[in-house]
Amino acid sequence: MTIIRVGVDIAKSVFHVHGADRQGKTCWQGKYSRNKWLDAISKKVPDGAEIGMEACASAHHWARELQKRGYRVRLIAAQFVKPYVKSNKNDRVDAEAICEAMSRPNMRFVTPKSVEQQDIQAMHRIREELVAQRTAKVNQIRGLVGEYGIVAPVGIHQLRRALPCWLEDAENGLTYPFRQLLNDLAEDLRYLDDRIQKLDEQIRESVQRDPVAKRLMTLRGVGPLIASALAGALGDGKAFKKGRDFAASLGLTPKQHSTGGKDRLLGISKRGDSYLRKLLVHGARAVLRHAAGKEDGLSRWLKGLASRKHTNVAVVALANKTARIAWALIYKNVDYDEALAAA
Repeated sequence: MTIIRVGVDIAKSVFHVHGADRQGKTCWQGKYSRNKWLDAISKKVPDGAEIGMEACASAHHWARELQKRGYRVRLIAAQFVKPYVKSNKNDRVDAEAICEAMSRPNMRFVTPKSVEQQDIQAMHRIREELVAQRTAKVNQIRGLVGEYGIVAPVGIHQLRRALPCWLEDAENGLTYPFRQLLNDLAEDLRYLDDRIQKLDEQIRESVQRDPVAKRLMTLRGVGPLIASALAGALGDGKAFKKGRDFAASLGLTPKQHSTGGKDRLLGISKRGDSYLRKLLVHGARAVLRHAAGKEDGLSRWLKGLASRKHTNVAVVALANKTARIAWALIYKNVDYDEALAAA
């Protein structure tokens, strides 16, 4: 029996495999260490066979290693594997479920990411975490000084300017021990600002080296940060059949709740990549804010929509349109045409 499909349950140290032939019959099951499982695959499985894994931690790394050995790799989101678990959950059963799930004709797969894509996404993940830490630090400072009767100004920029004044003002009621603590918090805030600024510079430099990201920056509301994130998420764009599929993967399409032949569309689904969705929405909001006084096609479309619908509806509609256009620019390798953007 020739193995044509293998499900692999990956872990830190031990990997379980489940192989099936063309009829779907089990013809190989095994447990291998991290250092030996690839060699076991090479010995047991012919070139060109399909190897399936859950799209979890380290899956993209192993997918690239398997592709180097001539295998077709299928990554599956964990929620699509769960229905095929037949009994109590364990690694062996998970490998069998993956093998079964990848055989379904309508299964949705995740495209393995390149090293360059993972580099870009790593920068964005670190930056996002640093921004969250900075926000938490600012809120902590606001709360602590409030206990001493000081009302912090609105906005992080105003807070930065107020901190030295609080520390130098001897009449504001702050004790010496608290001034020392507040000075340490101010240093923490400066450190986070420096880290974020350094990452922003790295992202801008990476965009200048990437012709795809530079092309994406021609879109309205897309700067270096959004262009870099879009390029990292899309790759060559072939993971999606059309632009709407990419927008749906970001949760920018309506959620459907239909029954009895009656179609009912709700708000956006908010599934998928929440970080990129947030960036696109912020970019779209900036475009809407500056659309007044502009008479190009996209601005007229956006202002007309905002006059009929709630502002947030217009913003999300533009974010959806931006995602779809971004996919088209990458997938079709074309330049941005502003005349078509308003269509």
